[in-house]
Amino acid sequence: MAEKGVTAGKLASNVQKKLTRAQEKVLQKLGKADETKDVAFEEGVINFNKQLAEGSKLQKDLRAYLAAVKAMQESSKRLQECLVDMYDTDWYGKEDVDSIAEDTDLLWTDFHQKLVDHALISMDTYLGQFPDIKARIAKRDRKLVDFDSARHHFASLQKGKKKDEVKMAKPVSLLEKAAPGWAQGILSAHHVAQTNLSRNQVTAEEELGRAQKVFDEINVDLQEELPSLWNSRVGFYVNTFQSVAGLEEKFHREMGKLNQNLNDCLTKLEDHNETGVKPQEAANHSLSPAGGSAPAIPKSPSKAEAPGGNLLDMDMTSLQPAVSPGAVASSPAAQAPSWDTWEADTTVAAPATAGTDATAAPVVPEAGANESPEAAEMPPAFVFKVIAMHDYVANDSDELEMKAGEVVLVVNFDNPEEQDDGWLMGMKEALWLQDKEACPKGVFPENFTQRL
Repeated sequence: MAEKGVTAGKLASNVQKKLTRAQEKVLQKLGKADETKDVAFEEGVINFNKQLAEGSKLQKDLRAYLAAVKAMQESSKRLQECLVDMYDTDWYGKEDVDSIAEDTDLLWTDFHQKLVDHALISMDTYLGQFPDIKARIAKRDRKLVDFDSARHHFASLQKGKKKDEVKMAKPVSLLEKAAPGWAQGILSAHHVAQTNLSRNQVTAEEELGRAQKVFDEINVDLQEELPSLWNSRVGFYVNTFQSVAGLEEKFHREMGKLNQNLNDCLTKLEDHNETGVKPQEAANHSLSPAGGSAPAIPKSPSKAEAPGGNLLDMDMTSLQPAVSPGAVASSPAAQAPSWDTWEADTTVAAPATAGTDATAAPVVPEAGANESPEAAEMPPAFVFKVIAMHDYVANDSDELEMKAGEVVLVVNFDNPEEQDDGWLMGMKEALWLQDKEACPKGVFPENFTQRL
């Protein structure tokens, strides 16, 4: 029963407060009661509402962007799965294509999750502070009405007391002088009224003090928080959009590498399909690590083919030593000297002296002329030459831009660990012959070139 009484009393008090506030607002609108104004605070509330609207719109658009990223991931995944399903197991690069499809989906997943972690969660945290402040602004408005109502009530009591005092002052003084028996009752009633008026005035003054205290407490806090919240929006917007931009840049860079790898696989598959020879069998495009064994030297035509066979229409006169007819007939080895034997002969043998029969022994180049002028001008760490089959536009400062038909001198990487699969390091032959050590070098995709 006691709890029901307390609840009923509290409910009645709340109803009375609402009626008092409604009455006060009506009087203020009619101009019969003045309203406490705070221009600076009202501007702060306007800024707060604007900031809340902007943040809510940004949150909505960010969620839509994340939904679009998720949809793109699903579309990309279905497209990659379609390629994987159509890609026969005996086609070139089947395992690479499967791996690229898996890595692509993982990259999309990572991109979406990082957007959630670095943008959406911070966005939700930022907006999470607005409901509490909005509720306290509404409470401040109610407490301001209560304060104005208490202030007007106290003022009305003071005004009524002064009127009563003026009205009763003269009759009371006369009654006190005459003081007949019948006037004592009137005097007692007057004193009781004065006492009640004073008591009501004291109560109204206490209520005014309490209302002002409650209003001041909440008002002071909001006066500090609203400007600080308004100023914080700049840093938040900067951090949010920098995070999104940075994540997008990294995502597209990594996705570009995967797309390039897929393009390489498909190009080699096309070459295989047209020639019937697997790309790895058509040419050896790998570079040996710095400090390791040199690239394999092609076999000489005389060693690769039997006499009368197809010598690929090569001019053999520059490679074969001059021998006498007797030397040719004496040994099969003299007919087809190996590349290693020829290289050793041209390196060790001394030049023929005057008077020696030139037909009796191989003609050996003079000392210091073992290498051709062109070979002597090759750059350090030179490996082999390639010719550009397609134009290539450099995408980064460390890449080599090429035009179809240009000859490129392939060299070893300064740091073998920096070499990526499918990429070579080199410099344009024309620029090397012109600038020598000042010639720029860079990396380029090997599938854009053909080895000479």
